[in-house]
Amino acid sequence: MTQTLPTPRGALTPNRPLADLTWLRVGGPADWLFQPADEQDLADFLAALDPAVPVFAMGVGSNLIVRDGGIRGVVIRLGRGFNSIEIAGETVTAGAAALDAHVARRAAEAGLDLTFLRTIPGSIGGAVRMNAGCYGSYVADHLVSVRAVARDGGLLDIPAADLALAYRHSDLPPGCVLTRATFRANRGEPAELAAKMQDQLARRDASQPTRDRSAGSTFRNPAGYSSTGRADDSHDLKAWSLIDAAGLRGHRLGGAQMSEKHPNFLLNADGATAAELEALGELVRDRVRESSGHDLAWEVIRVGEP
Repeated sequence: MTQTLPTPRGALTPNRPLADLTWLRVGGPADWLFQPADEQDLADFLAALDPAVPVFAMGVGSNLIVRDGGIRGVVIRLGRGFNSIEIAGETVTAGAAALDAHVARRAAEAGLDLTFLRTIPGSIGGAVRMNAGCYGSYVADHLVSVRAVARDGGLLDIPAADLALAYRHSDLPPGCVLTRATFRANRGEPAELAAKMQDQLARRDASQPTRDRSAGSTFRNPAGYSSTGRADDSHDLKAWSLIDAAGLRGHRLGGAQMSEKHPNFLLNADGATAAELEALGELVRDRVRESSGHDLAWEVIRVGEP
């Protein structure tokens, strides 16, 4: 593969372990890890890269299990050249590598309400891909457009309406890498927005294992969501309650554990491997299916080879 890869301005590292780049601290190496210098560097690299070489865009690893065998091809991880936050009027444009929490704080300081992003782990690129949301607000409610680099190196400007945003879902072109997103936000008083975020943080810390090694919610809630991703309370059913009813709160397999505090959080409690984490997740899915008839879908993304 060495001969087929272009030479970028950014960092291109062969056989790079990925465990330290994920919140769960598991996973084997990528054949190559590419950290582009800027958008043009990314575009030039993808344009010159053999189309047969697989590409995987990775954020900060907050919602990811990399399997123990690692990832074949090129893993792309955006860094400092992609974390800008710009505010103009009622719009906020953030680089895909900007942390959700940072965007929420910067917007609030400017009197713009994107407070729902404050407690979402990860970066803007992942938030758009998953139509992330909490406390009744979703990316779909605020997103105006995104910028991306296509797998062939072309630059794409995509209106939000073309992404078909749904519950934990977006229709992004295969192989493309998000580079920035523009949001529209309502006005608010900075002090009130700051207080709102503090309240959200307190509620999160009271109900979720924020001090443990997890990747956030493990499974999607099984039903009751509209096409935009907004919860429909008349059919609201939570994954955690199904896991709890199946008797799996705190259940362990090797070093992996379902949280005692919130049973929809899969934890690396004691040096778990990716195989143990995934096996525990599949055990949970089987038991919930047996006990309730509901088929839980993974929210945590699993990639790579065993």
